[in-house]
Amino acid sequence: MSYRNGMNGNSAGAGVRFAMIESTNTVGNMPTTTANQYNVGINAQGGLIEYLCLRYDLTFAENPCASTTIMQLIDSIRVVVNGEVVHDFRSQAGDNSAAGASSYDLLLNHIGGRAYEVTDGKTTREGYIGIPLGLNTETGVNRYEIIVQWKATAAGATISSGSLQWWLKFNTATQKQTTVVPATSFTHSSSLEQVVVRIPQNVPGVVSGILIQNDSLADELGNQGIRINSLGDYGLELEMWRWLNGDIMNGISASNPTSSQVQQTYQTSLPGTLFLPTYGLTGGDVILQVDSSAATTRTYTPIITAMVGSSQMDTVRQTQSAPSNTAQTIVRQTEN
Repeated sequence: MSYRNGMNGNSAGAGVRFAMIESTNTVGNMPTTTANQYNVGINAQGGLIEYLCLRYDLTFAENPCASTTIMQLIDSIRVVVNGEVVHDFRSQAGDNSAAGASSYDLLLNHIGGRAYEVTDGKTTREGYIGIPLGLNTETGVNRYEIIVQWKATAAGATISSGSLQWWLKFNTATQKQTTVVPATSFTHSSSLEQVVVRIPQNVPGVVSGILIQNDSLADELGNQGIRINSLGDYGLELEMWRWLNGDIMNGISASNPTSSQVQQTYQTSLPGTLFLPTYGLTGGDVILQVDSSAATTRTYTPIITAMVGSSQMDTVRQTQSAPSNTAQTIVRQTEN
């Protein structure tokens, strides 16, 4: 990958800086009553990028998703930087009738991202989707290609107006590069089966976690749970994984306007979605033993983290840094 030290004039200096790199008011790019796709190509300055952030502020004719957020309407999102795929997420289940968190904001908030919606939204929705990247991009012009596939909103919830903004958060204290790589899909029978989660060999780093999504909003796991062969000889039951990853300690939060318009709603689980911390596995593909209680199809999305170098700095402009370490965030949620 062509990510090297250096920042240009727009993002130079120590600490944290922000840049808006794209803004659109074209309603055809936004979710509406039929599924649609939003494609955008962006030229942006270089530097050490902690987050790529999507800010949305959307107004609909009716409530688009009464008990959940706009993030539930993201069917897939793919981010390519300078020709390299750095973020590839695809949803398995959930639609505008779902309640609470989606699999996408669960993933991002587990791996050091920050994905939340303002809580008082009904027909007007404002939210922020911070995608952790940790890319040290070249000085000069860098190319971003972003594809968002939207699911349909609720009946009658046509888009009236709004804006979609893409921001970069530069942070010279960012310590980890984070790559969400394409998922492995596996068709299960109702039995204990071996699943080989494919790890790309051209992406540097270690496997810090795996997001598992069922094709319905149901877990459908048996008593033997899931075993990661590299982490032990025993399968861990579903709720033990949720204890390890922090979910069971109100570790999932999302806006649910039906429940509250003044605070995020906490959950201890998101049925059909499970995040497995893998503690920095190396050595290639990850082998699981999965006890499925039903014939179903699951996807297994690896999250790969690697060290990144700090940017060269000419002058010090801030006296305090804000360290960002997504691998540490994943492990921390498994501890008290």
